[in-house]
Amino acid sequence: MFARLLAALVTLIAAVCLLVAVWPQLFGLEQAPIIAQVVSARGALLAGTTLAALALVIGALAFRPARRFFGTLAALCVGFALVTAIVLGTRGFGNPADTAAPDSVTVLTWNTLGDAPGAQVIADLAVAEQADVVALPETTEATGVEIAKIMRDSGRPMWVHTRVFDPEYKAQSTTLLISPDLGTYTPDESAGDTRVLPSVVARPDDGDGPVIAAVHPVAPVPQQMRNWRADLEWVSGLCSDGSTIVAGDFNATLDHMEDLAEDSADLGTCVDAAVATGNGAVGTWPTSLPALVGTPIDHVMATPDWTVSGMRVIDSHDDHGSDHRPVVAHLTRTAGTTG
Repeated sequence: MFARLLAALVTLIAAVCLLVAVWPQLFGLEQAPIIAQVVSARGALLAGTTLAALALVIGALAFRPARRFFGTLAALCVGFALVTAIVLGTRGFGNPADTAAPDSVTVLTWNTLGDAPGAQVIADLAVAEQADVVALPETTEATGVEIAKIMRDSGRPMWVHTRVFDPEYKAQSTTLLISPDLGTYTPDESAGDTRVLPSVVARPDDGDGPVIAAVHPVAPVPQQMRNWRADLEWVSGLCSDGSTIVAGDFNATLDHMEDLAEDSADLGTCVDAAVATGNGAVGTWPTSLPALVGTPIDHVMATPDWTVSGMRVIDSHDDHGSDHRPVVAHLTRTAGTTG
């Protein structure tokens, strides 16, 4: 009798945990401690629960007295894996098509882990992608200037804007490069900032063109949960204030941002380029894991006056020092809009 009660209790707890993990938004827990970390790893959870289901099926076949218990847990794991696969599938497991329209704005973002790849590698990538905007969390001003020099010598000059919280720590710098072809931009000191790691918000001097921001919300580690939530709310505000392009290391997946999205957007009024192109489930961190098991926390987003014409997660630089993958997206003005 006791064994049956214990089995029922374990089954109930497992069912509740899997339900919360598969869709924490149902309970408003997507930004709660522990759960926020768990839901960020949907790809890994899919792989893990699939393996667990196989192990439980083997257990059910091998241990006849516990067959019902193991079978029930296996069914729960299969259900979890199926729902997770459906969620990830709607976001996209990867779309190799990456087209740039002739009049598109190309945005590249890469958390460089404190300048780790070096200016030459970063600049070469930006030139190869014909980037008009380069958002570089954890990149110092000195490296940003060097990148701009290399790009200038390659025929793609860039303006450099850097915000620094503590020059002693490279992770507390964020650099934004903008092509003069987009006009002249000035950092907006009145726009506010993320709390722990800096972000750069630049506005066009002539009032024409989008606001462009390189953002870096803090990671949702236990001691920074409040700051992490505040950072995401601040970025959401950027995405609700006119024509805006936002790129960087958000330290958040679409699950974490769902309650901050308006209507059918992904954050504020911004649409995530990855989801728009069928790449929303492709992980950008860490590079030590396969992309489909990793976590998609690096994003390029834009307000509805921009249409995504192409996007991809770049996996060719996994061995260049950073633990993040670069992301490149191509944006064009939505038909009927001006600016």
